[in-house]
Amino acid sequence: MKDNIIQATVSVAIGALISYFNILLIPILVLIAVMLIDYITGLTSAYRNGELKSKTGLIGILKKVSYLVLVAVGGVVDYLICSGLATAGFDFGVTYCCGLIVCVWLIINELISILENLSELGTPIPKFLVNIVHRLKDSVDDDTNYKK
Repeated sequence: MKDNIIQATVSVAIGALISYFNILLIPILVLIAVMLIDYITGLTSAYRNGELKSKTGLIGILKKVSYLVLVAVGGVVDYLICSGLATAGFDFGVTYCCGLIVCVWLIINELISILENLSELGTPIPKFLVNIVHRLKDSVDDDTNYKK
């Protein structure tokens, strides 16, 4: 009985999140996948270099969780903008612009990190792939006026 209540609660929570983040679902799933790959390649690289530490690993996990919080903040900003525009009588049909841009930006950063981890492991990486990922990052940064 207790297991059924837990399963039902988790199912309702996941269903509510999917409903709320309908457009962001695929980018969020891609972000989670690349975060896992980055974490695994980072652990592998740290192990190979003799730098594997539990505190560093915990900080890495907290950093990945903060990425998801950042996407949620972008989603909330989108919600507030859309609600404000709807109240004023404007409907542009765009619902998740900020959240989507944040998600794509984080995916690109994770891809760069994965390539760096693989390079440290000695994996041969085609130069064109590195160039494409960096060009994507520069393009997103330029389009959003992001300054380091």
